[in-house]
Amino acid sequence: MSSDPSHGKVAEPEVPIGLKAKARQIGPGIMAAATGVGAGDLVATMVAGSRYGYTLLWAVIVGTIFKIALGEAVGRWHLTSGRTMLSGWRTLGRWVLVYFGIYAVVWGFVYGATAMSASGLPLNALFPAVDVRYWAMLCGLAGFVLVWFSRYAVIEKVMTALVGVMFVAVVGTAILVTPNLVETFQGFVPRLPDGSFVYVLGLIGGVGGTITMAAYGYWTLAKGWRSSRWLSMMRLDNATGYVTTAIFVVAMLIVGAELLAGHNVVDGDEGLLMLGNTLAADYGQWARIPFLVGFWAVSFSSLVGVWNGVSLLFADWWRTWRLPRYTVGEAEELADYDHRAGIGSPVFRGYIVWLTFPPMALLFLDQPFQLTVTYGALGALFMPFLAGTLLFLLNSNRVERVGRSGWLSNTLLSLCLGLFGYLAVDKLIGLF
Repeated sequence: MSSDPSHGKVAEPEVPIGLKAKARQIGPGIMAAATGVGAGDLVATMVAGSRYGYTLLWAVIVGTIFKIALGEAVGRWHLTSGRTMLSGWRTLGRWVLVYFGIYAVVWGFVYGATAMSASGLPLNALFPAVDVRYWAMLCGLAGFVLVWFSRYAVIEKVMTALVGVMFVAVVGTAILVTPNLVETFQGFVPRLPDGSFVYVLGLIGGVGGTITMAAYGYWTLAKGWRSSRWLSMMRLDNATGYVTTAIFVVAMLIVGAELLAGHNVVDGDEGLLMLGNTLAADYGQWARIPFLVGFWAVSFSSLVGVWNGVSLLFADWWRTWRLPRYTVGEAEELADYDHRAGIGSPVFRGYIVWLTFPPMALLFLDQPFQLTVTYGALGALFMPFLAGTLLFLLNSNRVERVGRSGWLSNTLLSLCLGLFGYLAVDKLIGLF
């Protein structure tokens, strides 16, 4: 039985009973975790560790709780509303779709080049005979072919394998540098050293927090989860994904604290190359090579997840844009979403092309200033937009009663809205 959202109506599978059976169903959360954590996020965490040691570990835990709350809210919307995320936004007014459409086009163009470049850097470090930009293009083409021709189940297996490589490389590196266990446990006690406020906000709000969070519900639909009966399964899956993210982040903070204390770590993806060189100098080439393979897995998994997940979002944006006006109480059938949009649709495939080929031009140029400003401004607004709209939608009659937010979800989503709103204002001030 296919669970691919390109094949019309899909019979809903039986909900697994028991932890073992549920563990075998876990997948969309791992997709979200692997997609949301990029090489730049790990470098930012490593920088925080190099400057403040273990002191900011508590911020990783707070950030994980916030991401679990957001991911759970996205999944709950899909399972209990009878609508996709884009259809929910459509009920708030066409302005939402205008914002998302512009953001998706600009973001996709800039991110396409960024993701390909990040994937090419470690391959160039391993095989320097080929220039970074050509490795980047090859990675982009590999992601393009995988997502264009593969069903969700295949992509999920590839992403799970990449997460396994990431786990061995990142956590293995943290074990290699021999963490101070006493200081590690002390780091879970909230403290705010002088000058650390920006890094705290970055750890709480930055890792795994992008447009891809909105794709989570589409992956649950591709998995065959289509009603409130799947709420407990979705919550386990979502929590597993973001706990995995937290393990990566804690590991990189430990590496920064133990290996790079006092070093001036380079910002961006190049910072991980610097870490690879430091590992080679301290432990030998045998430590550098698996780390660079892990670095590639981190970057390429983000590329594949975006090529699939954001293309699904964009395809649904186009479908939703063309829907006739409907009232708040009228919910579409999710089976209708399966038929008219999703994997295999012309818009889905067109967006994969947009992510892959036009951004290759940016690999030969510095990013144009106006494009960078537009990308930064639209991106800064997305996370508070997601938190705010979820807070509104999940407290309305757009969802069945079992899907409405309780006090815990409302509190966490409100805190997310405040945090990401502050970060957005700070980002916009920095840009302009």
